[in-house]
Amino acid sequence: MARTVAHVIVDALKDLGVEHVFGVVGDALNPVTDAIRTTDGVSWVGCRHEEAAAFAAGARSQLSGTLGVCMGTVGPGSVHLLNGLYDAAKSRTPVLAICGQVPLAEIGSDYFQEVDNDLLFRDVAVYRATVTSPDQMPRMLESAVRAAVSQGGVAVLTVPGDLGDQELTDDRPARFALDRAVTRPDDPALAAAAELLNAASRVTLLVGRGARDARTEVLRAAEQLSAPMVLTLKAKEGFEGDNPFQVGQTGLIGNPAAAHALDSGDALLMLGTDFPYRDWYPKDCKVVQIDTREDHLGRRVPVDVGLAGDVGATLRALLPLLAEVADRAHLDEAREKFAHWQEGQQRLADPAHEHRWTGRLRAALDNRDHQIRPEALAAAVDRYAAEDAVFTSDTGMATVWLSRFVTMGGGRRLIGSYNLGSMANAMPQALGAQLWAPDRQVVAFCGDGGLSMLLGDLMTIKTYRLPVKLVVFDNRRLGMVKLEQEQAGLPEFGTELDNPDFAAVATALGITGIRVTDPEDLHDSVRRAFETPGPVLLDVLTNPEEVAVPGKPTVSQGWGYAIAKVKEILP
Repeated sequence: MARTVAHVIVDALKDLGVEHVFGVVGDALNPVTDAIRTTDGVSWVGCRHEEAAAFAAGARSQLSGTLGVCMGTVGPGSVHLLNGLYDAAKSRTPVLAICGQVPLAEIGSDYFQEVDNDLLFRDVAVYRATVTSPDQMPRMLESAVRAAVSQGGVAVLTVPGDLGDQELTDDRPARFALDRAVTRPDDPALAAAAELLNAASRVTLLVGRGARDARTEVLRAAEQLSAPMVLTLKAKEGFEGDNPFQVGQTGLIGNPAAAHALDSGDALLMLGTDFPYRDWYPKDCKVVQIDTREDHLGRRVPVDVGLAGDVGATLRALLPLLAEVADRAHLDEAREKFAHWQEGQQRLADPAHEHRWTGRLRAALDNRDHQIRPEALAAAVDRYAAEDAVFTSDTGMATVWLSRFVTMGGGRRLIGSYNLGSMANAMPQALGAQLWAPDRQVVAFCGDGGLSMLLGDLMTIKTYRLPVKLVVFDNRRLGMVKLEQEQAGLPEFGTELDNPDFAAVATALGITGIRVTDPEDLHDSVRRAFETPGPVLLDVLTNPEEVAVPGKPTVSQGWGYAIAKVKEILP
């Protein structure tokens, strides 16, 4: 019996192991959603906004390492996918977007809701095509999936509304060849890298998420070179726990120990990272970079030896060529600075800190109303969250506090919009994460601005009874923008948010809502949120004047902040 275009697509998704398709139903997609309805093993997840659907599909893909799938109907429905798909593209995770289109005969006539999807998704997609004949299937679907998986990106397949229920004349099953090659550089390149590293006396590692499958080899390299290990935010997940070499993050969210480890080294070994902030790289330093993508080599900092290949395979070939460094002074100094910085951060996170004379002095400057410090909230979440919890975080200050106070050990996972830097990602990514791992705890670090931007998909969490824990850093501000303005010497403007009681909103939607305004109630409230079955929104009013000092603050930043505060006080 001949199958329709829609059934070919859905049957292929089932064969690929796709369990959930995220989207908003619409007329052009009715044949596809109906095929999902009648197919065991593939479930439709109806979201309230297509952007949330794309974020959820991307999150599921990042966590599972497999294809994520989302759908948007003709015109505006497809347009709404765009931001979430950009996040997937920047995260280099495979996502297939199936988009509706006007009837085939009307394409190009400026028909109602018509949008040129092939043009719209040109920048975001590694593959985009419009099905114009049933006989193009399943070949076109195979090409889309192979492109998304092999290149780690987004594929967009557009299906006109009158094509989905048409039957194929040649009804063969879709076939996918998805094995990826593992490569390493040739021997002369490895010898050049070894020569450079062996000649250095102080080597520092900068480790990114691209090294996550090579933890054993990376730790061996750090041990052999007696090298401190600076982690990018995306590398926290695989390298922070049980690691005697790591010294945390660099950049604006980082710490002085990581900045020192980079600046005091005479050689830098970059492993699976495309860390974008040029100002935070060391100067006058020899650099070896290992990355699977050849076009990443040297694009952030000048590289003396670039090695294109899998980090694990390359290190396994490189390690026998490296001399063992007995002098641990460089490593020990960085680790001591890191421990000292961590002790200071933990003092800030201690609720009793406000009662000590140092705490009272600081509070007189930045927390006169003795509101809950966001550091204390993040530390409490770290304490009570499960050892294998999955964390998501909104872009901005919520990510800063997660970076500094949540430890990714014991099998914990972490995703966020760490390349695109979008607002509103944490809650919909948590939605996708919970469907990927229904038996694991999922915790979203939500900014109040980010949560309110896609607030409607709280109803999706309620509808599907997803036990997500939403922790809202409710400082009534776009906090990162406020800090950026003040560091530039500008008074705060346009960042204040007239928030509702988010806990009451959640309660009205059928989700457990807990609101915390008193520092004395913080730990009991966080503990109760994690102990309560089902979804919980924990709305914590935090200090809006909290400042996250970067790892290497500049005089101009401090001066700018002082000027901004004067401008805010004076009319």
